[in-house]
This record gives sequence, C-alpha cells and structure tokens, in this order.
Amino acid sequence: MRKHQCVLACFLVIYCCLTSFAEQKKYCGKTGVWIQILGSGGPEIDDGNASTSYLVWLDGKARLLVDTGPGSSVLFDQAGAQIEDLDAIVFTHLHADHSSDFPAYIHGASFEKRDRSLRIFGPDGNDYAPSTNTFIDRMIGPQGAYPHLKKFLTFGNDGGYKVTPQSIPATGRHRWAGFGSDNLRLSAIPVHHGSFPALAWRVDIANQSIVFTGDFNNNKDLIAKFAKNTDALVTHLAIPETARGTSRTLHALPSQIGRIAHRANARMVILGHRMNITRGRENQSREAVEKSFSGPLLFANDLECWGL
Repeated sequence: MRKHQCVLACFLVIYCCLTSFAEQKKYCGKTGVWIQILGSGGPEIDDGNASTSYLVWLDGKARLLVDTGPGSSVLFDQAGAQIEDLDAIVFTHLHADHSSDFPAYIHGASFEKRDRSLRIFGPDGNDYAPSTNTFIDRMIGPQGAYPHLKKFLTFGNDGGYKVTPQSIPATGRHRWAGFGSDNLRLSAIPVHHGSFPALAWRVDIANQSIVFTGDFNNNKDLIAKFAKNTDALVTHLAIPETARGTSRTLHALPSQIGRIAHRANARMVILGHRMNITRGRENQSREAVEKSFSGPLLFANDLECWGL
C-alpha cells in the first residue's frame, strides 16, 4: 500500500508542477519583451480556440495588437491588457478569422481611459478585398455595420480618442517603415496569400525584434531577408507537410518554414494559426521544420506568453 501511495504522491507532484508551468505561461513578465498568443486557431469554430491574434508586451504593458480574430477580445481582457497602452493595431490581412473582433475593441476602448489616437495599419485593397481604410469605414463608418461607432473616426468626440487608419501597399516588393513610437518601430512587406492582399510585419522593440508572417505561401520569397536575425519568427501552421492543391497557394509548408527560419537566422519560431488538419500531427510538422532549423520551436496555444 505504501508503495502505491508513494507512486500516487509522486504523480501528483509532477502533475502539479506541469500544471503550474502551463499556468505560468499564460502570464507575461513585468520586464522585457513578451509575445502573447490571444488566438492560436484559424477560421474553424470546432477547435476550442480563439482565432488569430497576438500581443506584444514591453515592461508589463501591451504595446501592439496583431490581428483581431474572433474571440481575441475576450482573451485580451483575460490577459490583463489595457487598450489605452496600445501604440497601434496592425492587420496581416482582412479575412474574418483575422479581423472580425475589431469593432469590439473599438467599442470597448470607449469604456477605458484611452485619450490618444489609435493608429490602425493594414493592407490596401484589390478586386477581392477592401483596403484597410475601406474595411474600417464599412465597420464603424456612418454607413457601416456599426454606425453608432462612427464618432471614433473624428477628432473631439465624446469617446475620448480617434481611430486613425492607414492602408499599406500589399503588392510588389517594397518595404514600408512609416511608424515609430517611444516604444517600438514597425515595418511591413507584401506577402503572397492567394489573391488576397496580405502583409508580414516586423516589430523592433527594446533592441529586439519579432516578425509576424501572417498567412503566406512564400511565392515572393521575401520573408527570410525581412526577418534577418529576428529574435522570434511568429508564423502559421495552417497545413501539414503532406498538403496538396489549393491550400498550398495560401500557406507555407512546415519544411518551407524551417528553411525560411534557417536563412533568416531566427532565434526561435512560434507556430500559430493551428488548424484541425495540423493538430495531432505536431511530430510530423516538427520533423519537417527541424530538417533546416535547429532553434527552439513552439506550438502556440491560447494565452501562452513567451519572453524574449
């Protein structure tokens, strides 16, 4: 009996330690740069996860929000973030699984203490998608889906702050670098995501850098140079190594991600946007990435927070 009790006690200790570690990963440190996963899923609504969204923290304050996928606004609150601390919101592209919580953030901010302009950056449009400026107008403009939020597009409104959108070119190979604050600098390049305008973002912050690729299939082969020597390459595990057909025109294979990370000399890779088709195949994906990349490789989960 004592032997069984000892085994059970050891198991409980190990379980508690692992549980404690998992819980700790849901909270960011008070100093330095941290990446928090607000949504680790994609467009599926049967995977138990929020859709794509990330926070960048600096010294205990959330300074950048990358994408606003459905469910992310709830986890923004659970993360303890304050919307008045954000320097900007950026979109990699405007598919619903990356953007549909946007009005919730704008409305919610009016109940907080934000009193400065909120800069919004995202891709320009084409025949398949509106520009970021048009998207925002269709969401919260006078003729938009939520016209009661139109006041946030003008100065001096009673909501306390103004939304200031800017569409960034999503064609060609030009690198945009038009925003900086006391906390961070942003740059972006166009990436290929089928016919949909899309951008990758680089965040330079406190002598460190993070690159968010968004959804891309690397046809333009710009990410490795753009992400050169980055501390963290945050990219998407949307398809397995065995994928064929249309999905490969939208997303990079795990093996491609590994080669990009190697060429970029990335210090670590975080795999988000995890689809049902890739869940349960983590060993296969890890093996494909690690054929080229030997650094830390993390599979993102909601609310996890990783320090640089």
